[in-house]
Amino acid sequence: MKKNNILVKIVGMVLVLALTLTGCGQKTATVEKEKYPIKPLNMIIAFTAGGSSDIQARLMQKYWNKYVPEQPWVFNYTTGAGGAIGFGAIAKAQPDGYTLGGVNVPHMILQPMAQDAQFSIDDFEYISQVVTDPQVLAVHKDSKYKTWKEAIDYAKANPNKLKVGIVGTFTGHHMMLLDLKDRLGIEVTQVVYKGAADQNAALLGKEIDLMIGNVNDVMRSIENMSILGIAAEKRNAFLPDVPTLKESGLDLISDIRRGFVVPKGTDPEKVKFLRDSFKKIQEDPEYLADMKKAGQPTDNMSGEEFDKYVHAQQEYNKKLLTKFGLIK
Repeated sequence: MKKNNILVKIVGMVLVLALTLTGCGQKTATVEKEKYPIKPLNMIIAFTAGGSSDIQARLMQKYWNKYVPEQPWVFNYTTGAGGAIGFGAIAKAQPDGYTLGGVNVPHMILQPMAQDAQFSIDDFEYISQVVTDPQVLAVHKDSKYKTWKEAIDYAKANPNKLKVGIVGTFTGHHMMLLDLKDRLGIEVTQVVYKGAADQNAALLGKEIDLMIGNVNDVMRSIENMSILGIAAEKRNAFLPDVPTLKESGLDLISDIRRGFVVPKGTDPEKVKFLRDSFKKIQEDPEYLADMKKAGQPTDNMSGEEFDKYVHAQQEYNKKLLTKFGLIK
């Protein structure tokens, strides 16, 4: 009987020890999970250094360092194909929470649809939208066109005579031009530029009659331009005297949006951490002041809302491209 009692005690002690060790293991795993991030994060920027996307990310980095000071961002410029190379690099990265990147809308919608880009809008977890940059119709300050209607009337009376500048094809600028052609029944000569700096120079040199540009881009040369209308729901703080197209009879909204994403499949807890951190940044008064100084039109949207917006825009863009025979 004594032997049996001793055996029972030994077995009991072994079980207690095993449970204790298991509990310790679980506790250690939980602590490790809570430590994220434990190393620097790779920030992929799909456009060249010094551009609007880079400036925006650098501002975000400044305040990331304030709220998550232990781990910085390491910038990786992965450029080409209007951002498609960089967007694809984000999508294909390890979903470990240590690679994130900036994306532009509608570029990231249009590129898989029309250019066989190696990613889709379903390849990402959406962290936050940070900017809505409305598009405008701009002319040289000495232009004979004093309103957008005057320019459109000329285009209607003189098919393909009005030279309209845009940055890239299958971009926000391109889509706004297609929308104008669709709604107003005009034919123009489309002149495509590689970047906003080239486009601005072309307008100032009077190589084109009219251009579609972003608020952030036209502000660089605003003293030599006249802005005929802004494609937004309401007037813009950077151009308070410029009427919206909607005010003057054309219900057209068009903009470029910037936000941040991580690869699909990233741990939901890490996604939440990033979303919460970006929310803190975007609510910081000093960040908002810096955005204003940089001419960045702040427009915050949660990751969930940003995800819904991108997917909602897909059908609109598909219909427009199909109508003009740019996709089947």
